[in-house]
Amino acid sequence: MSAQKIIADWKNKLYKAVYWLEGEEDYYINLVMNYAEHRILPESEAGFNLSVFYGKDAIWSDVVNACMRHPMFAEKQVVLLKEAQHMKDKDLERLENYIERPLGSTIFVVSYKEKTLDKRTKLSKVIKKHGEIFTSDKIREYKLVEWVTDYLQSQDFTMTSRAIGLLTEHLGNDLNRIVNELEKLTVNLGGRRSITEDDIEKFVGVSKEYNVFELQDALSKKDLAKAIRIIQYFEANPKAAPIQMVLPALYGYFSRLYAIFGIADRNEASIKHLFFNNSFAAKDALSAAKKYAYEGVERSLLLLHEYNLKSLGINSPNTPDASLMKEMVVKMMG
Repeated sequence: MSAQKIIADWKNKLYKAVYWLEGEEDYYINLVMNYAEHRILPESEAGFNLSVFYGKDAIWSDVVNACMRHPMFAEKQVVLLKEAQHMKDKDLERLENYIERPLGSTIFVVSYKEKTLDKRTKLSKVIKKHGEIFTSDKIREYKLVEWVTDYLQSQDFTMTSRAIGLLTEHLGNDLNRIVNELEKLTVNLGGRRSITEDDIEKFVGVSKEYNVFELQDALSKKDLAKAIRIIQYFEANPKAAPIQMVLPALYGYFSRLYAIFGIADRNEASIKHLFFNNSFAAKDALSAAKKYAYEGVERSLLLLHEYNLKSLGINSPNTPDASLMKEMVVKMMG
């Protein structure tokens, strides 16, 4: 069951008694909760038949009592319990009796962010039997390009692959942040339907010349001068790319290079899935793998791990981040 399927069912007036929305990815949970709050009931019915509780302040008995009420002048009522992860486990367990015998005219929707229920518990089994559990997992980084492309197509926009790379390297896999930035971008396009690197630089604030994406490119080509220039830009603009963002991104790239050596037939088609199904990125990666060889890629991964520890103050107290990065890239390209 996906968020889109739940919403599609609701549009067709197909409801279950209980929906439990859980997991680490807030975006889809928010999407479903927002629809439940603002779209299931017409505005004329919501005033009497919509109840919203927040886990931090909610009393379990008040939630159950709201669920047990019959709708007024309508066929259905909606009860929302947001941020249920802030409730005590024993209070959540007290919802079990209602969920075992839910009222057919109540649509009870619970958001339980940042974690998931233990599937062995009675609560989980009761919800599964009488309702729907939707688990919203973090999207894998290798799927981000496809996700952004599909999202933009659904809004009738396109974005260059380079621009997508800049955006996702800057924001990571936080879908809420990505969608917020995409909405800001599309509003500022002035009627255009295609987003470019210049738009990312102007409206998101990511330099198209000095960013993690370009540092990765410099390392892949063993262009030390370019790498040092980019690191110096980071040093002068600390918010542009903090070391805690740079090192994981580079580690991800070199991990993908490392995976190439486990593929017998190394060509663009066979490794493309490692690089967001981008033929150009796959071609550049094959070139980088050849430049570094297996030993060089392995050494780079070890260096990235070592300098991540140093960035945390382990074995290198008080060393500036830029100095650590310069030292690291010199060793990587050596």
